[in-house]
Amino acid sequence: MWAISVIAAILPSMSAGQGLPRFGAELKISTLGAGIDVATAVTRRSNLRAGFNAFNYSTSFSKDGIGYDGELSLRSVEVLYDQYLFGGVHLSPGLMAYDGNRGSGAALATGGRLFSLGGTTYLSSPANPVNGTGVLDTRKVSPMVLLGVGNLLPRNNRQFTANFEAGVVFQGTPKATLHLSGSACNPQGTVCQNVSATPAIEADVQAEQTKINNSVNWFHFYPVVSIGFGYKF
Repeated sequence: MWAISVIAAILPSMSAGQGLPRFGAELKISTLGAGIDVATAVTRRSNLRAGFNAFNYSTSFSKDGIGYDGELSLRSVEVLYDQYLFGGVHLSPGLMAYDGNRGSGAALATGGRLFSLGGTTYLSSPANPVNGTGVLDTRKVSPMVLLGVGNLLPRNNRQFTANFEAGVVFQGTPKATLHLSGSACNPQGTVCQNVSATPAIEADVQAEQTKINNSVNWFHFYPVVSIGFGYKF
């Protein structure tokens, strides 16, 4: 929230001498989560805007015999320049100044059950089941661009506003990290070895991590669709 507070405190002075709207705020819901935007006018046809978004979602799923209790955590701060093309239609290039969007999960291969790592089949030790964590992350700063309809700071007497936007965040390729511990056995359960202390099994963990990364390699762009309702002060 610090970015919003700083902009809200400093930027209104930019437009004070121009007879332009000084400050507006909106609540919104988007594919980045629930959020709040603040804005100030820069010229007759442009605004400077900053926003914060947050959302949490938990679920359970299984991949290659390993169960994950997963959580999607969306946290982001964005700064945008709204250039109005005609009417309320605007193009908004900007920067996701903080991208805290990530997926994480606690991993468990139930003891006594078969699972796969990098194409190799193991049996999870009943006495010391294979467990660990998995994280899917993106880079922390990314460019973004939105196209929208609506103006948080209408150049008339209206104070309440409605805004719709769609666009993308150029987040780059997500990166998965998988850490496992516990003991993995051969499928017959006759030979068990510590995952983190056995180079061959650790190599299969790395192969599984690569497999996950390859499955999300296409997800370079994060889609943004947003609707918000604001007030001009």
